[in-house]
Amino acid sequence: MPRKRITASLAALAMAGAMALAMPTVVSAATPETSTNSASTTAEQSFVVSEAQFNQMFPNRNPFYTYSGLVQALSSYPGFANTGDDATKRREAAAFLANVNHETGGLVHIVEQNEANYPHYCDWSQPFGCPAGQAAYYGKGPIQLSWNYNYKAAGDALGIDLLNNPWLVQNDPAVAWQTGLWFWNTQSGAGNMSGHTAIVDGHGFGESIRSINGSIECNGGNPAQVEARVSAFRNFTAILGTTTGGNLYC
Repeated sequence: MPRKRITASLAALAMAGAMALAMPTVVSAATPETSTNSASTTAEQSFVVSEAQFNQMFPNRNPFYTYSGLVQALSSYPGFANTGDDATKRREAAAFLANVNHETGGLVHIVEQNEANYPHYCDWSQPFGCPAGQAAYYGKGPIQLSWNYNYKAAGDALGIDLLNNPWLVQNDPAVAWQTGLWFWNTQSGAGNMSGHTAIVDGHGFGESIRSINGSIECNGGNPAQVEARVSAFRNFTAILGTTTGGNLYC
């Protein structure tokens, strides 16, 4: 059975953990980031989350996690928070950001906190190996992307060489947000569907948790962590003026 791991920083508990992720699904490459200031402004105007709401959600965030970086990343996945009616668009934005909130302790941590885990995320059975070094593929960014094969898949989809330069995820805010959106929109992880599909097709927030952490949290694995995600989701949907929908738990 293939290994399923992607690092999660459970910063809300001042602990580092891991979230499950299946071998990545290959999807068509996204157009590389080429947005101008004008395009970025247009994306900001159409995004269902305003900068003021973003700051309200993350009052203690690390300055690395910029609103402008998130807006820049939107062009990579134009269906994100832009599919269905207005309530669904806002619900998806809230769901993504609630999970990101949990993984990074409120957008505080950029990298996995448990450095002892760093050498663990190199799968030498992959034909492309670990050219950046065995300890280079630890969790980084809003979704705490880890494992060499996930950096390869995300980089291929985004048109960025993340296999050879995984540190871009912790050094470039737009790239960091792009990797989070790559996982959310295209990867089923430890579940049966992507987070995007879970929300826009009405399967519920609980299925987005399952895609990120599977049985580590779901099916009674860690009810407290599930409750923390649901609590953030409820808070963020209220900020965005939408409803949670059903099936909040997994």
